[in-house]
Formats: sequence, structure tokens, C-alpha cells
Amino acid sequence: MNVQLAKMNLLLGTMHPFLASSFPSALRSFGPGDSPSPARRRSPAAVMATGTPDSQARFGQSVKGLLTEKVNTCGTDVIALTKQVLKGSRSSELLGQAARNMVLQEDAILHSEDSLRKMAIITTHLQYQQEAIQKNVEQSSDLKDQLNHLLK
Repeated sequence: MNVQLAKMNLLLGTMHPFLASSFPSALRSFGPGDSPSPARRRSPAAVMATGTPDSQARFGQSVKGLLTEKVNTCGTDVIALTKQVLKGSRSSELLGQAARNMVLQEDAILHSEDSLRKMAIITTHLQYQQEAIQKNVEQSSDLKDQLNHLLK
């Protein structure tokens, strides 16, 4: 029985700090002189330390449950980390795509600016032509008046 207690103390001492702190200190320091009297009701720690097959099974189940819980927590953390890494790689893709779109938009803006300059030049030429036509119309009406006056 002392061999079993020594194994349990060794197991508890070498476990992860979370697991070691999860068990009562009575399990780690229980010795042969600490056995409860038969008149008193035995605590769960004392029952587990006696080494009965039932208590050993319960101890094994509790350790197994804690380990399963830790494994599940670690798995969840790994999944969250993977999602974050994938999101980070996706964000660089989106950033690259945004840069390409910006370059395309910049080309379109430059082309539009060039077209607006050309349209401004054409508008100026059309204004000059309109002024020239108005002068010619005024001159033609003056010539028409002069012609009418001469023909009379």
C-alpha cells in the first residue's frame, strides 16, 4: 500500500501544475499513521488513499476527466489560433487586392483627367468659333443693309 501511495505522490508531483493543484493536499501527504479511526466517517481523500479498487477507479476517472478537459481546451485554443492565422493571411490577400483596385482606379482617374483637359481645349476652340460666327453674322447684316441701300 505504501508503494501505491508513493506512486500517487510521484504522479501528483510530476503532473502539470494545474492538475497537481486540483487535488487536495491530503492526497500528497497521506501516510500510514494518518489513517482514520474506524469510528469516524472516512473522507473521500482517505478512501482514495487506502488503495481500494473502487477508490483507485474514481481517482483514475477524475484524472482522466481533467486530462480530457485540458486536451479539449488545448484543441479549442489550437482551432482559435488557426482561425486567427487564416484571417491574417486572408487580410494580406484583401490588402493586395485593394492595392490593385486602387491602381486601376488611379489609371481611370488619370484618364478622366486627361479627357477633361481635352474637352476644356475643345470648349475653348468652340467658343472662339462661336465668336467668329457672331462677328460674321453681324458683318453680314451690315453688308445686307449696305446692299439694300445701294440697290434703292
